[in-house]
Amino acid sequence: MGKTRSELREIVMTILYQIDIYNERKINYDIDKIIKDNIEIENEFVKDLVYGVITYKDELDVVANKYMKDWSIDRIDKSGKAILRMAIYELKYMDTPEIVVINEAIELAKKYSDESVKNIINAVLDKIIKE
Repeated sequence: MGKTRSELREIVMTILYQIDIYNERKINYDIDKIIKDNIEIENEFVKDLVYGVITYKDELDVVANKYMKDWSIDRIDKSGKAILRMAIYELKYMDTPEIVVINEAIELAKKYSDESVKNIINAVLDKIIKE
């Protein structure tokens, strides 16, 4: 049986988290191999989201920082960064309904980040959709 979109987003978050660590430690990696290591069946949604976030990372960070008060995305933990980038990418470049993107991001943040990061993610996404 296939995975739900929620489960797929969690996988994407894990992949982005790993890539962030590899980049930080200057370790070479193959994106397709990391995807394959995390999900057994090829999945377009996962690929689109992972490649999209990686491709537009700088732009996504600019958007995130624009809506953060006295903070920047660099201060957020790796899980929170992955969740926020993913959600902003989905809002800007995919057809996912806004309410779904926000709910999914908040659920992931509840599970993987602390309360302050969850609140920042919620506030940033809220400001993006209101604009």
